Amino acid sequence: MKEPLVPVVPMSHTAHIRSHRKPRRNATSAIAVRAGVAGGVLSMAAAGASASASAAEPVTQTIELPTLTAGLSAQVSQSAAATQQAAANYELRAERDAAAAKAAAEAKKDLVEAKEKAEAKRKAAEAARKAAAERATRSAERATLSASASASTSVSAPASGSVATVIAFLKAQVGDAYVMGATGPNAWDCSSLVQAAYKQVGVDLPRVSQDQSMAGTDVPLSDIQVGDILYWGGKGSAYHVGVYIGDGQYLDAANPSKGVVVQDLSGYPASGAVRVL
Repeated sequence: MKEPLVPVVPMSHTAHIRSHRKPRRNATSAIAVRAGVAGGVLSMAAAGASASASAAEPVTQTIELPTLTAGLSAQVSQSAAATQQAAANYELRAERDAAAAKAAAEAKKDLVEAKEKAEAKRKAAEAARKAAAERATRSAERATLSASASASTSVSAPASGSVATVIAFLKAQVGDAYVMGATGPNAWDCSSLVQAAYKQVGVDLPRVSQDQSMAGTDVPLSDIQVGDILYWGGKGSAYHVGVYIGDGQYLDAANPSKGVVVQDLSGYPASGAVRVL
């Protein structure tokens, strides 16, 4: 087999001398660079013209640029991070708004409770003030009438008759309970006990103490007798009644703590008296 022949090109006689001038770029081998985007990937196209063919189509080669693709990926990552941060901010704002609404609701509830407590305290203070005023009034009445009441302590109870029946009924109820609005037979308030006692002898009295203080004939406290009705408070506006039983004592349904008892008139002088028998 014969070896291929290698063409021999004769060299110029000045080829071995370096030129001080820069080599010129071959005008026939210019390279055109084009950049484009195809399918989302940046690429460059290089076209070269053949030195031997002036009208031939340039050869095009596509070169991928990974650095540009990496930049796009970074932008996508930054956009995702920004979206995530915005979502976190919205969630935090929603939590703050919910906490603020809850705090406002609790504050409103606390305000309502505070107002209710203040109103309860005000009512309690008003009730205490009224009770103190009533006690002061009663004390003044006792001080004013104590002398008159003591003058009647020598009166004796009658041995028989209608008054004796009233007194016997009253003494039979001693020890019964005091209940506001009760009418017997084992619990009474002050006026229902007096009404029931006089009913035993056919005397119909009004139900309440205010009206009972208006019944019968007025009697000075210095002249009271056994069986007279005693009242406390103003005539026509009495708040309590009892029956005088002699020896400076009276019998009444006093209050829830005492019930029906016999008491000394000197300890709680009456405001007035009426006689119905």
